[in-house]
Amino acid sequence: MYSLKLNQEAKVEIINDSAQKLELTYPCTWSYKLIGHEKEAIQKAIHEVILEREHNLNHSNVSKTNKYISMNLDLLVHNEDDRNFIYEALKSHQNIKMVL
Repeated sequence: MYSLKLNQEAKVEIINDSAQKLELTYPCTWSYKLIGHEKEAIQKAIHEVILEREHNLNHSNVSKTNKYISMNLDLLVHNEDDRNFIYEALKSHQNIKMVL
């Protein structure tokens, strides 16, 4: 079992594919890996989804054919609904091909 305890405000358990449970205590920092075609397009999508929220965005990788770029987005999420909303909003944005 993984445990991330930053605050006693709220807790949630996440079950991953290996049947291990992850216990989250909110608020906590969450990382999203974003895949798209261009760095600027990914940055625009992030700005449109999270507006002015404080975050860190770092380059991760480029595909062998240079068609795709991946970036890591780290930000403070306040609860499970907040985390899921950001995930769904990024996933559905036209500039984002995939969110992990």
